[in-house]
Amino acid sequence: MITGDDKKYLKRSVELAQKALETGNSPFGSLLVSKEGEILFEDHNRDADGDQTKHPEYAIAKWAAENLSAAERKNSVVYTSGEHCSMCSSAHALAGLGRIVYASSSAQLKAWQKELGITERSALKGLSIEEVINDTEIDGPDEELSEQVKQLQLEYYK
Repeated sequence: MITGDDKKYLKRSVELAQKALETGNSPFGSLLVSKEGEILFEDHNRDADGDQTKHPEYAIAKWAAENLSAAERKNSVVYTSGEHCSMCSSAHALAGLGRIVYASSSAQLKAWQKELGITERSALKGLSIEEVINDTEIDGPDEELSEQVKQLQLEYYK
C-alpha cells in the first residue's frame, strides 16, 4: 500500500522524470531512500546519447552496492516514476535492495505507446518486476501520479 510518505518520494521521482525530459532523455526518474527517510541517491534516465542502459534504477543499484552495507540496502526503498525494466529489476535484486514503489506500471507504458501508435519493437518484453525477481515488496502504480507520468511520456513521444 502506498502511504503519504511514499507519495512524497514518488512525487520527487516524477520531478526527476521531468528533468530527464527537459535534458533530452526519456522521462524516468528514481531515488533511493534509507530506512530513516533520507534520500541517499537520485537520478534520471541519461539515454539521450543513445546508451539505453543508463537507467536511474540501474545507477541506484550500482551506487548502493558500492556505498551501503547489505543491511542498509535491504532496508532501503527505491521510488521510481516507472516500473523497473527487466535489466533494472535484476540489478535491484542482485544488489540486495529492499522495497520498490512505482508511480506507473510497465503495462500502462505499453498501453500509452499503443495509444500513440508506437509499434516499434522494443528489445525488452516489458515484464513486470514480479516476473523477474523474487521476494521483494512492491507497490504501485499510483493513480494520480501515473497520469502525470503519462503526460511526460506523451510529450516525449511527440
